[in-house]
Amino acid sequence: MKLRPVLVVAAVLVAPAVAHADTPVPQAGAPCAEDLADAMTQLPDGRDFLVCQGQPDGSYAWAAATVPFDPADKWFSYGSGITLHGQGFRNPNLSSGNWTANPLDPETVCGAEQVTVVSAGVLAPPQNSRGEAGRPLSVELLPKLFTVTMTGDCLWSRE
Repeated sequence: MKLRPVLVVAAVLVAPAVAHADTPVPQAGAPCAEDLADAMTQLPDGRDFLVCQGQPDGSYAWAAATVPFDPADKWFSYGSGITLHGQGFRNPNLSSGNWTANPLDPETVCGAEQVTVVSAGVLAPPQNSRGEAGRPLSVELLPKLFTVTMTGDCLWSRE
């Protein structure tokens, strides 16, 4: 009888891992899709970045990006999102301008929450943009962008 509670607890602990299998966190050395070639992403720690690079055998894999790097024009967001620095911050990850987010599956909703710099030490309230499931989202990332959180399993490209 004592084994039964242990088995129930084990089943509960395993269930969440299965539920998140749809959106694996990118890892250095792991494969990435060809349509993500040259796209960057941010790891959950918020400090480390990866880039999807072509390999000698024609495949693509995530590789660690050297920091600091020039602002990138192509980003991959996943899960609850990545938070990047704009031109209102030292060493920006991306530049302001027109961006399009393309969902990577029909159920994905792309979104962006922007925070801009009003003046030294003063930030504007967040501005939110949210697309529709499976549909591209066009967003203008504002000048003096401090941070943007890009959400959904989406490929973001600067126009």
